[in-house]
Amino acid sequence: QVQLVESGGGLVQAGDSLRLSCAASGRPFSRSAMGWFRQAPGKDREFVAAMSWSGVSTYYGDSVKGRFSISRDNAKNTIYLQMNSLNPKDTAVYYCAADQRALTIVAGTSEYWGQGTQVTVSS
Repeated sequence: QVQLVESGGGLVQAGDSLRLSCAASGRPFSRSAMGWFRQAPGKDREFVAAMSWSGVSTYYGDSVKGRFSISRDNAKNTIYLQMNSLNPKDTAVYYCAADQRALTIVAGTSEYWGQGTQVTVSS
């Protein structure tokens, strides 16, 4: 079992930056691919970013490429999502995900999910 707890969400203005964190416990974190999804009200869940367990491979959704960056600190069992140049379309609940393979996360079929953290971007 893997437990994931997101934090760092909040209300910001357009153009601001925000960093989300996801603390993992359970399975050895260093051997888990990790990632982020988001879901806005009335919309489907959307892939945001993923990183392989080694950190070598990263994947981003088209809508966040060049603005968001995923990273991980295996010593702290934590992954991060640095979000820059936020705009109102980024408003959503952001979910952390974990699985053995990053491409499984990209596909949206991760085995483990966090409870989500709300990000609201005002115009």
